[in-house]
Amino acid sequence: MFGKSAKQMETIIGMESTVRGELAITGTVRIDGTIEGDLNADFVVVGESGRILGNIRSRGTVVGGRVEGNIDSSETVELKNSARVFGEIRTEKLVMSEGALFDGLSCMKQKAGEGAVPEGKIAHLKSLVSGGEE
Repeated sequence: MFGKSAKQMETIIGMESTVRGELAITGTVRIDGTIEGDLNADFVVVGESGRILGNIRSRGTVVGGRVEGNIDSSETVELKNSARVFGEIRTEKLVMSEGALFDGLSCMKQKAGEGAVPEGKIAHLKSLVSGGEE
């Protein structure tokens, strides 16, 4: 799923679970329930029944469910055919399967040393796309 550097699944939010607030998780998390708040983890998997109403910050993210918020992943974001993403995506690699729905802006990061890409919060993506004009 994420390559050799990914650890095994360490945290699972079940289908009938709802978590409210900011989550910081070391390792990999699978979301089959609902998170209302921001999520910070090494790797995030949003299952088909999963919903996140908040921002995701990770090394890698796979979405099969619904995300209403921004995704900032340093390595990769993959949108499965059942994915529904409403927000902005900032990542180095973006993969979208046929049937995935993405409504927002995307910004492709470059690896260190490959050019100047302004670092900062994903909320600044609109100014990057519009050339600094908001």
